[in-house]
Amino acid sequence: MGTSKDYKDFILEQLDLLDDINCRAMMGEYLLYYSNVLFGGIYDNRLLVKIVDSNKKYNMQEQIPYESAKPMYLIDDIDNKEKLKEIVVETCKDLQSKK
Repeated sequence: MGTSKDYKDFILEQLDLLDDINCRAMMGEYLLYYSNVLFGGIYDNRLLVKIVDSNKKYNMQEQIPYESAKPMYLIDDIDNKEKLKEIVVETCKDLQSKK
């Protein structure tokens, strides 16, 4: 199906509390980076983040972004900008510490 440009723009608006968000198109979907750390993406009009220890406390639902991919967490409360920011920052800190 792919993600619509309108949905991508909406998600980027919701992430506007974060200064260093970048979005890259990839085969009809979008990869999301914060401070050059790939933390998730927008797949079929769903905001998904990588699963790390620090974001398990949010009790998000696991979903598969595309066939044969690793599961990711679905952020379904996309209207809460503060919570979105918190999830992204914590996820990226965890991902950076694993490098």
